[in-house]
Amino acid sequence: MWHVHSRLKPLLQGILVLGMLFPIIGNAQTAPTAKETPASRDALFGDAPAESQDAKLSGFYEFTPAYTYADPKHWSRAVSRLAVDARGDLGSGVKWKLGARVDVDPVYMGSNFYLQDVKENQRVTAIWRENYLDFDAGGWDFRVGAQNIVWGDVVGLFFADVVSARDLRDFLLPSFDVIRIPQWAARAEYSTGDSHVELVWVPVQAFDNIGKPGSDFYPAPLPSPTPSNVAAVFQNPDRPSSSLGNSAYGFRANTLVGGWDIAGFYYRSFSSSPTFYRELTGVASQPLTYQPRYDRIWQAGATFNKDFGSMVLHGEAVYGSGQNYATLDSAPPNGVVSRSTVDWIASLDVPFSEIEGRTNFQVFQRIYLDGGDDAVALKSGSLGVSAFVSAKFGGVWEPQLLWIQTFGGGGGLVRPRINWAGIKNATFSLGVDIFTGANNGYFGRYNERDRIYGEVRYSF
Repeated sequence: MWHVHSRLKPLLQGILVLGMLFPIIGNAQTAPTAKETPASRDALFGDAPAESQDAKLSGFYEFTPAYTYADPKHWSRAVSRLAVDARGDLGSGVKWKLGARVDVDPVYMGSNFYLQDVKENQRVTAIWRENYLDFDAGGWDFRVGAQNIVWGDVVGLFFADVVSARDLRDFLLPSFDVIRIPQWAARAEYSTGDSHVELVWVPVQAFDNIGKPGSDFYPAPLPSPTPSNVAAVFQNPDRPSSSLGNSAYGFRANTLVGGWDIAGFYYRSFSSSPTFYRELTGVASQPLTYQPRYDRIWQAGATFNKDFGSMVLHGEAVYGSGQNYATLDSAPPNGVVSRSTVDWIASLDVPFSEIEGRTNFQVFQRIYLDGGDDAVALKSGSLGVSAFVSAKFGGVWEPQLLWIQTFGGGGGLVRPRINWAGIKNATFSLGVDIFTGANNGYFGRYNERDRIYGEVRYSF
């Protein structure tokens, strides 16, 4: 994602050269049950097949006002989003897709609650969506361009979804199709029987959009509103140069084993979210600053899906190495400590039998290796659980509840919401976001941002 004043990403200069087929071990993309071998490139990449060679237009308009009722009370969002996608068929097996989105928020045009940098960052945003070409060669299917590469899918959180960059200016509150930032990548997939392998090269990596110091969901715990002298301590992110040596790459392989849909992956990249490095300035009035930087890391993981009748069991685990984390310990000169981590989550999805709806239960954990989490400034908790309940009544009403809770310091998030879908292709929603916990917790750092919000979404 880039704002209208940012430089554009360079065009991809080539596609991944395939030299060997990695051992095939499993599939755990977003599908909850075992799938047959994809019958087409569209099925392989997760797209609906085109009926003809004529260009197809689709998209959505969304209006989301939000009012922060935690002191100090203020309007925090009134964003209008228009997303438009076009896709077509050039013939000879070549297909294309173009997409873009524009966000406009008048709250950041006139409000005096936010700092000027925040208002300029969030009042108008132009965003690319997926823009790519599909073609096949030598039994392989290729996709080249801006694309969402989804290797994991759990309710409300990101674990094995290691390739995606994210727009975190509203934390994890919007839908994932709004949060995800496509990567400019070359992807190749090969299927045989119940197995397939996927190779990915990202020559110029996209990173998470964390907003500006003083925004509601800036990663560092800051007071609300944020004084300008406090925001001045936090510098702009220092992104890696756009060189070939800084490109990201990885693979994912999958198969079906006794009804279990199993996958393994490896991904080498820079961390998509920055670490805040402490720097001494030598100036008495502002003795230190914090510089967001991106560490060079690698991640390896596995996922599985298994259906038991109508229920679906899903799991993801990721080992990460090379990541540094901010610390409050004064001993490290740059204010960070290095930790390897293991993140895992188990999820059970259970549909209702008498009415349309479902429940989802999850257990998750982050384990810090090489020294534990005592020195890590932002606490994720010792163990986490979540529950999601959704049901439809009268064909148009759909109450929902998402509850995420960590134990041991990470805090929690409660999201009651009700949807009304009485008009074709439109949904009207009203909800509340409630953050709990200490201000050094993953969720608790936003406990002054509790809000009530509405959402109107029309899809076309």
